[in-house]
Amino acid sequence: MNREAENPEEFESGRDAVVTGVGFCLPGQEKPVFTAEEAWDVAANGRSCLRYDEVYYGSVGLTQEMFDERFPDLPPFFSRHYTTAHRYGLVSLSEACADAGLNYRDGALGEAAILVGRGGVDASIDSYLSVLRADPDTTTAPEAMELFVAAQQAVTPSDVALVQGALTRSNGPCYTVSCGCASSAVQIGTARRMIAQGEVDIAVVTGVDVFNVQLIQNIQRLLHGAQQTYDALRTPDMPELVPSFLSLMRPYDRRADCINHGEGSATVIIESREHAVRRGAHLYGQVLSTAMTRDGLANPLACEDTGSELVSAVRRCLGDRWDLADVPYVHGGSDGNLVVTTFESNAIRELYGPDRRPLMTSQEGCFGHNGAPAGCVGVALTLMMLERGEVCPTANCEDPADGLSFDPVPGVRTRPLDFDYALTFNYQVGGVKNAILLGSTHAV
Repeated sequence: MNREAENPEEFESGRDAVVTGVGFCLPGQEKPVFTAEEAWDVAANGRSCLRYDEVYYGSVGLTQEMFDERFPDLPPFFSRHYTTAHRYGLVSLSEACADAGLNYRDGALGEAAILVGRGGVDASIDSYLSVLRADPDTTTAPEAMELFVAAQQAVTPSDVALVQGALTRSNGPCYTVSCGCASSAVQIGTARRMIAQGEVDIAVVTGVDVFNVQLIQNIQRLLHGAQQTYDALRTPDMPELVPSFLSLMRPYDRRADCINHGEGSATVIIESREHAVRRGAHLYGQVLSTAMTRDGLANPLACEDTGSELVSAVRRCLGDRWDLADVPYVHGGSDGNLVVTTFESNAIRELYGPDRRPLMTSQEGCFGHNGAPAGCVGVALTLMMLERGEVCPTANCEDPADGLSFDPVPGVRTRPLDFDYALTFNYQVGGVKNAILLGSTHAV
């Protein structure tokens, strides 16, 4: 695997992209998951933090007290208008900074890139509608100013990037990428390129999404009515109209029939190796390479089930520098959807051949399918697995489906594995297929 890079300057050791901090604001069983240890405890034991209330959903449960404890000095003129997405994104950023030993209050992120991935708009709707429905003839000047501030902070996709940039006082690049569930994974690649090219020494990558539970519940009710009409016309060869949110998501399990949504945020701190070593930071591992493709289909919601474009993304990611024979583990992107499992399984079979069966697990059953955070969550957990030499099980997978081309590590215990390289996958419905190659601290 010690092959010469096509562009050696990009891979000079000082410009390697290393991860030095991770932080979360995710659903937990008793309280939110904030730290690396808390996230590892959930994932390593295959715990599910999903709760049932008409539908299964992963709720963070962040209280005002929890938020105020971390940010006692925020200007209330702005902070009282923060949406749930703002709060989640700020909390995961503060936790990642603490984990990395970076004090943003003292200017440690003054030149950092602040990169955010966002997939949904649910957290923005209330602010948007408040302005849309406001009557200029009866709204007072102070009320108009409050509405203006709330709207400016919340109604654009760059909502979280705006408040993170203000919190850190960064004068570096600060922007949002929105491509569904691949959003923060794509920003991981952006951060790696910025560091490799010498644009920045530190990049803070956050994925945040919030799903309106009432919306999901109402979709379920609407689809129940549609299903009855569909069933009256359905023939044996016709599929179910839609998956239900009423049962527990079980990626790679033979009973898998649905996804469950979740909410929250995850942040990853990425630095140049030179910068991280100079300040004595702990290194989780490296972001070695990234690549993305799309199926090229005309249907904006379709996925091509052969997995050919995922195969293409992986091969672009590895290039001529790395060998798939040295990558025994893949962090999958399955949300319990059978279509995703199909193209993942087909891709793994094409990549590894019929005689090899790598380990591939998904922790979406721990926190729910949370959209944009998935990329950061996958990178953080996979690097912890590399560091500890253990692969986390696939949460809620007890009886693996027939025909899988990989071992999903069913159950609630980690699997020992001595490895230096791993891949992570993320997907956008109808859009991006993203692959990231991660390495241990001494991988080359």
